[in-house]
Amino acid sequence: MERYVAAIEISSSKIIGVVGRVHGAGQVDIIAVEQEKCVESVRYGVIQNLEETSMRIARILEKLEHKPSISPRRISRLFIGLSGRSLRSIPTNVRISLPEDTEISEEILARLRKDAFNVSIDSSLEVVDAVARKYKIGKLETASPKGVIGNEIQANYDIIVCRPELKRNITRAVKDKLGIDIAGFVVTPLAAGHLILSTEEKRLGCMLVDIGAETTTVTIYRNGALNYFATLPFGGRNITRDITSLTLLEEKAEELKMTLGNAIAPENPSSLNLSGIKIAEVGNLVVARSEEIVANIVEQISYAGLKEKDLPGGIVCIGGGAKLNGMTDLISLRLGGLPVKLGRLPSYVHLEDVKGPSSEIVEVASVLYAGATLTSASCLETPAKEELPAIGEANEPEEPRERPARKAESGSNKIISKIKLGLAGLFRNPEDDDDSGLLE
Repeated sequence: MERYVAAIEISSSKIIGVVGRVHGAGQVDIIAVEQEKCVESVRYGVIQNLEETSMRIARILEKLEHKPSISPRRISRLFIGLSGRSLRSIPTNVRISLPEDTEISEEILARLRKDAFNVSIDSSLEVVDAVARKYKIGKLETASPKGVIGNEIQANYDIIVCRPELKRNITRAVKDKLGIDIAGFVVTPLAAGHLILSTEEKRLGCMLVDIGAETTTVTIYRNGALNYFATLPFGGRNITRDITSLTLLEEKAEELKMTLGNAIAPENPSSLNLSGIKIAEVGNLVVARSEEIVANIVEQISYAGLKEKDLPGGIVCIGGGAKLNGMTDLISLRLGGLPVKLGRLPSYVHLEDVKGPSSEIVEVASVLYAGATLTSASCLETPAKEELPAIGEANEPEEPRERPARKAESGSNKIISKIKLGLAGLFRNPEDDDDSGLLE
């Protein structure tokens, strides 16, 4: 039986929604994609304007539901990606003493992970995931502890934390205002690493860099496990805003950045003017800010206690900022020639809705894939068919019925009227064994 899942990713520049059809053997077909720009209502990944954000999400859901591949099904649940400035990891160690000659089971591993969730941290932060680096049973270190015999097990975990408002504001915008259930929160950078990085790259040592509009996330893998996780408070929009200093609107500055900008300074700067704007000045601004962003990315390797030689698997880049001309070349240059490439969806995630290049939906596709493969949840429901009257039985003519509006906040009809007007125009329970450390 076919199963359908739906996911959204809320970033500082746009909101993207996707619906996927799940097959056996881990294959997912992305059958519908919709997005809305979202510049001012979300800052650094955190929703600031609940009404505006929920209105845009509602429009995305309505557009998805009207697609032939989905109609007449309705989206009742969503997997939602978590990303933002406050997301980071805290290394911790947990230990459980066991009776003599105990075989390590799923239940013991679940207890260990639960203890990692319950470690004492800053009260201003919330634990959203716990990812094991390695296990130790007695003197044996292993990545596969199940079935090993011992009288004690300990594990090094990276607990992923964020400020509570990151999840709280999403819940208010999606569940409270729209009446859509949240099937689960997925830590987007971890889901992306799980989907687009190969096992070989993670075993050798590699770095995944997601350059978004206002944040850049760096995750480092070694020996097949997560080794470092950090979110930096800058991204591609910083370059755009620098260009607006040339008395340009942000939309025009973004266009110039992507068409004329290059992260690496040219040997012979252009002397041309474009509508009174010196191309060389645009280039200088792009280069200066790109150098700053890349310098901070490279510095994360030192913060992780590593050196460039510890990452022979290379660097994989995703996000809109990574598509700036020369950005991947600049990263490679500053890392002594390490291979740098753009991340792509694997072959077992098939994009049927080709409204845009697959590179634009890597993050939300990763959230979708995590929900599709690590849970048995279904996010779409088919409305019950209306019963036909008995033959010869007369019916009173009925007034045309509108499709039920999505739930609004109690005592407020403003958002519903806006929606109608616009339309007229990892789950793994924390107690479960840790597979990829994606879901909460």
